[in-house]
Amino acid sequence: MASTPDSIADKHEHVLIIDFGSQVTQLIARRLRESGVYCEIHPFNKVDAGFLDRFDPKAIILSGGPSSVTWDDSPRADEAVFTRGVPVLGICYGQQVMMEQLGGKVESGTSREFGRAFIEKVTDSELLDGLFEGEDHREQVWMSHGDHVAELAPGFGVIARSPGAPLAIIADLERRFYGTQFHPEVVHTVHGRDMLRNFTHRIAGLSGDWTMAAYRAEAIEKIRAQVGDAKVICGLSGGVDSSVAAVLIHEAIGDQLTCVYVDHGLMRMNESEQVVGLFRDHYNIPLVHVDASDLFLGELAGVSDPEKKRKTIGKLFIDVFEEEAKKIGGADFLAQGTLYPDVIESVSATGGPSVTIKSHHNVGGLPERMNMKLVEPLRDLFKDEVRALGRELGLPEAFVGRHPFPGPGLAIRIPGEITREKADTLRKADAIYIEEIRNAGLYDEIWQAFSVLLPVNTVGVMGDERTYEAVLALRAVTSTDGMTADYYPFDHAFLGRVATRIINEVKGVNRVVYDVTSKPPGTIEWE
Repeated sequence: MASTPDSIADKHEHVLIIDFGSQVTQLIARRLRESGVYCEIHPFNKVDAGFLDRFDPKAIILSGGPSSVTWDDSPRADEAVFTRGVPVLGICYGQQVMMEQLGGKVESGTSREFGRAFIEKVTDSELLDGLFEGEDHREQVWMSHGDHVAELAPGFGVIARSPGAPLAIIADLERRFYGTQFHPEVVHTVHGRDMLRNFTHRIAGLSGDWTMAAYRAEAIEKIRAQVGDAKVICGLSGGVDSSVAAVLIHEAIGDQLTCVYVDHGLMRMNESEQVVGLFRDHYNIPLVHVDASDLFLGELAGVSDPEKKRKTIGKLFIDVFEEEAKKIGGADFLAQGTLYPDVIESVSATGGPSVTIKSHHNVGGLPERMNMKLVEPLRDLFKDEVRALGRELGLPEAFVGRHPFPGPGLAIRIPGEITREKADTLRKADAIYIEEIRNAGLYDEIWQAFSVLLPVNTVGVMGDERTYEAVLALRAVTSTDGMTADYYPFDHAFLGRVATRIINEVKGVNRVVYDVTSKPPGTIEWE
């Protein structure tokens, strides 16, 4: 998340999160944002003394990571991190790299700990203010480490411990350096959010001055500065993100914006009518509705690799947008609803330390020859922050609260080759599933629910006849930010009712299963 001369960081107190490659680094940012603290994540190999001078953080957090500090080529923090005079918090690998660089010792493989653990307070600390108040002075945390600190660096002492991690929390109070062997950013560390808030508010002295109202005003100012008097095309995907982006950009530049809704033949049931109706009936925003289903489905014919699907869809979107730009007399900018998790999950080992999970169609799928510049006003936000911004902008709650829907649409919910027949089958089944969720009053309890048409046929019996038809998987998860998720615990009566309706009403499906995988280890979507 690059900082610019006129960035959000210039206007607010801010924290730097140095990423060593943990898949939950972004959760650190979410916890800080919830406390009103603006923060940015930057790869360890991009942060040096010059960067720190420009960014000027009020505190620094070192993330976890998959490496071992005992390796010869393992990542390190720039020495300027520890000489800048600001509070530093090292989490898991961040704690270990701090110890290794400041004169301590880390050992590998003798004390592995994964999952829930309980730590007890050894001494009082501002980091633990308001915590450990039970009779046993214990707190539940989430451990995930194979290495451990064997010897503290000079100046550090222990403030909490566990049987498996005698140096669970350490601190150099004079320099305001802290380290935790566990992950306070994940929900399984029950009071981890409070620990992080104590670090930012009590130790670093931040007030928490970042709000969504402020973001709205600053984003509008930034859009106007970037666009000037040029024309902008905004690609509407049918989801909350692109819709919020469109309304925000329209507030900034008015009729310079034209929205283009591309129906690629992979939308949900009645999706096109709903999106077009929202913008034409509620907002005075020029909207072009393009039915490009033949183009997209034709190009996707025979394509089964999920990465190729995303890149193909990304390329075709740009082709359509550029064609529509010509029709309105040219447009210099393309606006998208890209979010921060999209960017993080699309980073490769060469672009940053995190392992690539998948290429998002609007990040990894953009062709290099694209003739328009990007406007991405939500690129710094997480999904729940986008919803908050949508409410700030006055979007209807029924629309803001909709479940996330990916830009590639049903393409990534049909593993294997995509056909129009498969898309129609999935559309019908998915509509039944969502209808039953709404009828049960469960829609708002669930972060995201959808169906997946599997490339598997199974034997069945219908009307005393043998069938050999497709398997449909149901998926529903709870989450706060989309970065981690648990499956929703439907009762069996509900699942049975949904399965019966789908098998009876959707031709081509004779078996329904429910996905009970959490994220991690799985992702929310199947592709």
